Amino acid sequence: MVSHLLVFDIGNAHINLGVFEERALRATWRISTRVEGTPDEYAVLLNTLMRQTDGAYQFSGGVLASSVPPMIPTFTELCRAQFGWTPLVVGPGVKTGVKIRTDNPREVGSDRVANALAAKTLHGSPAIVIDFSPITIFDAVNAEGEYIGSAIAPGLNVSAEGLFRSAAQLLRVELAPPDPPDPIGKNTINAVRSGLIYGYVSMIEGMVARFKKELGSHARVIATGEQISLVMHESHLVDVMDEPLTLRGLQLIYDLNRRGNK
Repeated sequence: MVSHLLVFDIGNAHINLGVFEERALRATWRISTRVEGTPDEYAVLLNTLMRQTDGAYQFSGGVLASSVPPMIPTFTELCRAQFGWTPLVVGPGVKTGVKIRTDNPREVGSDRVANALAAKTLHGSPAIVIDFSPITIFDAVNAEGEYIGSAIAPGLNVSAEGLFRSAAQLLRVELAPPDPPDPIGKNTINAVRSGLIYGYVSMIEGMVARFKKELGSHARVIATGEQISLVMHESHLVDVMDEPLTLRGLQLIYDLNRRGNK
């Protein structure tokens, strides 16, 4: 039977999981992050997801990146109990193939490093990676493929939630462009939608312009993350849309360490 790699990208709100056969991504899932969840609970959920895809997976190993440190032992124990191996945890001492040129490299999250590796390996550098997750993160990869820094901004949902909490009289509206697509809203719903969607897109475009001043106008813009669809149809600045970019980067890190240990 063909062996597979199990990949975990653990964030504050969601956990993205992927199954690789060599470098081919065969399945992906997204589940909610629950710090109080036990290894057994997550194992039941994982087995349920795998049954739904009719996948007969034989996992030979796994790799894990987490921005929630308490989740690392939970998923390490899950892998040991369910599959009999310990996942590679991306962190200090793990080969990543990416040089980090920031003031404090230890501050840089493992998911950011995975994105940088996938960007330069699969799409080329220099690159600007925009991660459309609950928060929006811009990662800068220079022409040499080095990670040189980032910018962090509120995500679209975070901005909307802050607006609705601060203005009690505003209706909670669906996050969608105004209808008709006029930036000047003629009613409250369209005014809110215009400010949220067009304002957010303008922020993205402005940040990309600033990053390109530093990286060069030829820097490739790569979009990833779970909220790509909310804004990408309103802008043409993105060169590549690769939602599972982080999972692909983690697979590359695993492969790099496996080859390095042979």
